[in-house]
Amino acid sequence: MLVLVAPGQGAQTPGFLTPWLDLPGVRGALEAWSDAVRLDLVRYGTEGDAEEIRDTAVAQPLLVAAGLASAYTLFDDPADLPRKVGAIAGHSVGELTAAALAGVLPDEETLRLVRARGLAMAEAAAITATGMSALLGGDPEVSVAHLEKLGLTPANVNGAGQIVAAGTLEQLAVLNEDKPEGVRKVIPLKVAGAFHTHHMAPAVDALAKAAEALTPADPKLSYVSNKDGRTVGTGAEVLTRLVGQVANPVRWDLCMETFKELGVTAIIEVAPGGTLVGLAKRALPGVRTLALKTPDDLDAARELIAETTTSAADAAGA
Repeated sequence: MLVLVAPGQGAQTPGFLTPWLDLPGVRGALEAWSDAVRLDLVRYGTEGDAEEIRDTAVAQPLLVAAGLASAYTLFDDPADLPRKVGAIAGHSVGELTAAALAGVLPDEETLRLVRARGLAMAEAAAITATGMSALLGGDPEVSVAHLEKLGLTPANVNGAGQIVAAGTLEQLAVLNEDKPEGVRKVIPLKVAGAFHTHHMAPAVDALAKAAEALTPADPKLSYVSNKDGRTVGTGAEVLTRLVGQVANPVRWDLCMETFKELGVTAIIEVAPGGTLVGLAKRALPGVRTLALKTPDDLDAARELIAETTTSAADAAGA
């Protein structure tokens, strides 16, 4: 069973969209989405420097657009996606990529919603100087208790021994000097605020208003939510969770547990892939993984899809 996943903020790097523009239809799609959100996604994805694309209001629509473009390139016929993919999920803003690919919202509506999300979160982040840092190693229960003692929030519980702490820059500075027992390293992330914490409460209200005009459809395949790792069967519930998740922790560890329960045998991460398959390699041993980093990865991804589909058909026949 194949699971398709979409990365979150921090996965972007300068120029990462450049090789994708040579593929048929990609530039046209990006230009149309740019017009829809009034943001030059092509320029930011090819010429924007690290600081420009770190901006939350830019990074979020850029990541969703890249994920959609790479997925549509991978599946020549969009109707193949629900036939060949058993489940779908995204990390943080990647949840919107997943929602569009699952058929919950049309692409342009998704991009407009993520643009509103990015702007609202950027405004919320500007109220107080906040950030996020990844903890590598250690026992999750010990780390969570230590973070709470320091006034920090375990904003991303990613599994495979990784937790992301979020809070004020002063709190994060203390964490750097006072790491939880067993934690090898604390790595500051390239994000502009304490996402998925109470610091983002103002963004929830703004996003809720933006979502009022939308009419979501039910997902066409199993949609796994960051909130609790559960599959969500209605578009209305997906949209409600997307709004609230801005100020609540991402439980990617529980998402991976659900993948396991669903019988995952392979995971493909859409562009700019790498982070989520890295977690899967450690948390889901034996599951085949592939990240779409450049178009050079497409052939291998198509082979993996074909092999997974054939195996599923054989199992059904048996």
